[in-house]
Amino acid sequence: MIRRAGFHGAVFDVDGVLVDSPHELAWREALEQLMETSWSAIRDQTAYSPGRFTPEVYRAHMSGKTTFSGARAALHYFGVPDDDARTEQYGRRKQQVMGDLLEAGELTAYPDALRFVLAVREAGIPAAAASSSKNAAQLLSQIRLDAFAEQEAVHFDFIRPGLTLLDVFDADVSGRDFPQGGKPHPEIFLTAAREIGVPADLCFAVEDAVSGVQAAKAAAMAVVGLARAGEADVLAAAEADLVVTTLDEVDLFALSEGRLARKTGARRESCAQWRT
Repeated sequence: MIRRAGFHGAVFDVDGVLVDSPHELAWREALEQLMETSWSAIRDQTAYSPGRFTPEVYRAHMSGKTTFSGARAALHYFGVPDDDARTEQYGRRKQQVMGDLLEAGELTAYPDALRFVLAVREAGIPAAAASSSKNAAQLLSQIRLDAFAEQEAVHFDFIRPGLTLLDVFDADVSGRDFPQGGKPHPEIFLTAAREIGVPADLCFAVEDAVSGVQAAKAAAMAVVGLARAGEADVLAAAEADLVVTTLDEVDLFALSEGRLARKTGARRESCAQWRT
């Protein structure tokens, strides 16, 4: 997708793109807890078993959705009776489990994503975080970019002691209760573009979920589909403009030309120079 003057804005999903958070584990543990306690009487009426709650189920039915939308989708998938009435209880239990996991340090950042964010920031492209998760700000604030830059042996003028991944974004629209709901509705991406002061069609987005790709495309953004877990085909089918398995594959020079492209052999060598 060609832009005459390059991309003027970038919008990032958080979980699965920037950080490997315990969202999936929290959903799984919360449902197991409920099925073993207050919901034990209806467990045999459902299709649920711990082994059936797979990463594929999470990505297909819950990833990218708001807490209660994700809860409703999971309960519907497992055929839980009175799923509407149980949605709030499941969503709140998940948030409680999530908080416990984060307090225990169950969070890591993807190095390729941090390199990419630093490169986007160095290029002067305004950026926003746009996740459906209400935990996104907490996740981003736990990642120290100053420590990562020291580890990578790079220096940028904007890096200061204590700089976090949350600090590097010009806007964070994550976890908001939008009137039209979460992804795949484009409102979260349109809001992100508005808050960084860039027309949506001059932005690119980075997403790992089909609902996120659909939302960004509906907002007229170009989209990088990030297939960390092997879901390249479904992201391509959702019309992501470029599908990669790591953000190290994205051609940084092409961004200044308004293109999403994969690095060639020569580009890999040139783009690696920012780390020296």
